[in-house]
Amino acid sequence: MMPLTMAKAGETVTIRKISGKDEVRQHLAELGFVVDSDVTVVSEIAGNLIVQVKESRIALDKTMANRIMI
Repeated sequence: MMPLTMAKAGETVTIRKISGKDEVRQHLAELGFVVDSDVTVVSEIAGNLIVQVKESRIALDKTMANRIMI
């Protein structure tokens, strides 16, 4: 497993684990980041990511993206 920040732009990956406090994991789940779902990295700038989850594009800062393991 590796953090989502290690994925390259254009790559589609599957979420394996989400770490952090319950509130953080709940917030990410509400945005569509759930285990075994696929996300596509749209772009990456200085560790901050824009990802496609289901039909939405979501911006994640580096610390949030590091909590999502792929």
